Amino acid sequence: MAFTLYSLLQASLLILNAIAVLHEERFLRHVGWGSDQRIGGFGEEPGIKAQLINLIRSIRTVMRVPLIVVNSITIVFLLLFG
Repeated sequence: MAFTLYSLLQASLLILNAIAVLHEERFLRHVGWGSDQRIGGFGEEPGIKAQLINLIRSIRTVMRVPLIVVNSITIVFLLLFG
């Protein structure tokens, strides 16, 4: 398999799908990244953990509908062109 732009886009789509299906109570809380974890105080710079938790929440919130559309297009594209 050659390294192409399409394979790079497909890999990024798979990573976004993996982040979007993470369940907060079943997985993230067990590794210490749940919503009840203390992230930081007012006026403090957020650490890398807080930024990753916010990124995961943002992807799960904002990318839900666009991921459905992009996944459908990718499935149709793969069915048509292999």
